Amino acid sequence: MTGKTGTLNVLYDLGLDDAADLTARAQLAIKLNDLIDKRGLTQAEVAALTGMTQPKISQIRHYKLRSISLERLMRALVSLDQHVEIRVRKVRQSDATGISVAA
Repeated sequence: MTGKTGTLNVLYDLGLDDAADLTARAQLAIKLNDLIDKRGLTQAEVAALTGMTQPKISQIRHYKLRSISLERLMRALVSLDQHVEIRVRKVRQSDATGISVAA
């Protein structure tokens, strides 16, 4: 053991260059999957509503998000009657720079 203290985010701990982006995509996918489950929608129905293909919906359902952009996830949420808000603010001393999602 190296004595290194981990964060609460395994993607950062793994040292991935795109950890912030992947984390944001995962958080949006969680929200999207929750909506799909709550509405009892099939992948085909979600594809029709969002304009995505069924295989892309399958990727989201299985959190295979490398080929799914943040923008596409946000547009899919909007297609399911959600309001997506992007806010840019100056970093506070206690904050780290980066991307975060509150869903």
